[in-house]
Parts: sequence; C-alpha cells; structure tokens
Amino acid sequence: MKKSLIDRINELARKAKTVGLTEEEKIEQKRLREKYIQDFKQGMINALERIVFVDADGNYTKLRKLDTPEQ
Repeated sequence: MKKSLIDRINELARKAKTVGLTEEEKIEQKRLREKYIQDFKQGMINALERIVFVDADGNYTKLRKLDTPEQ
C-alpha cells in the first residue's frame, strides 16, 4: 500500500473536518477509501495464504478456507 494513498486520504479527512470538501473531492475520497480497503483485503488474503501449520510429525498443512462458519 502506497504511503501517498494514505497521506491523501488523511489530507482529505482533515479538510473535510475543517472547511469541507467539494463534490470532486468527496468522489476522490470515496474512491481512495475503496482502493485502501481493497488493498488491505488483498494484503490480508496474501498473508493468510502463506500460513503453514506444522504438526508433531513435521507434516506441513496450508491454512484452508472453512466451508461453513463455526457457531
């Protein structure tokens, strides 16, 4: 995730709290926030895909997606 993306999101947030945003800036803010969330989710997926469990016998098992949520 680029620092410039986060910096611009923060800049727009500060401006929104002080003087307000133009319609173009509101659209940009929404687009940047969506991009940030998308990048965060992809980063989390990538991190989870690299997780490997090693049992007592030394067997490796990748993390897998649950078919149904546990209750």
